[in-house]
Amino acid sequence: MNNLLSNLKIDINYKIYLKDPQSSDLGKRIIEHSIKLINEIGFDSFTFKKLGTIIGSNESSIYRYFDSKHKLLLYLTSWYWAWLEYQLVFSIINISDANVKLEKAINILTRTIESDSTFYHIDEVILSRVVINEYSKSYLTKEVDDENKDGYFSIYKRLVSRLHDLIIEVDASYKYPHSLASTVIEGALHQHFLIDHFKSLTDCDEQTQPSDYFKHLVSNALNNN
Repeated sequence: MNNLLSNLKIDINYKIYLKDPQSSDLGKRIIEHSIKLINEIGFDSFTFKKLGTIIGSNESSIYRYFDSKHKLLLYLTSWYWAWLEYQLVFSIINISDANVKLEKAINILTRTIESDSTFYHIDEVILSRVVINEYSKSYLTKEVDDENKDGYFSIYKRLVSRLHDLIIEVDASYKYPHSLASTVIEGALHQHFLIDHFKSLTDCDEQTQPSDYFKHLVSNALNNN
């Protein structure tokens, strides 16, 4: 699968950026170090000025790629969801059993992320922590409806749709496939957040992974429908 992924370029909605950061070394350094800096100090404290100091570039150079740090966060989260989508698609492409495909998909979408060397300028492990901690800030805004119309969240919605299709392939009579699919994907972020910050609020830990919980949840929902 890594060989297949290495030949792919993850495409993000062009309206999110001013210049494609994947098109230059500077753009890739902006992405690489913004992930690390947001993880280190949090999105609220993150600024282009601080990023520019780290990468040795003027703040104005970063603004040639993104007109705001909000757009940068949208780019990072969109990249993450697209990367997960590729992982999902290639992991089930040769599987015919609907139940096995669904279980595999849940594993991919809810697991603890491990290092992937396919994209050298992006540390997916650190990016996953950024998404877990900061993703809600990309859509909890006054502009969310306009941004949704412009397709800013299309990759995330497509990922939910893929899981929805796998759910109804197992049980076409299930009444709430979209709700279940979005609950699994969004809920996985929340469970990973609880593991890191509010351990008493989750049954997941080093032995029981969020993927175990969500496979149990989906199985019971479909079997008891």
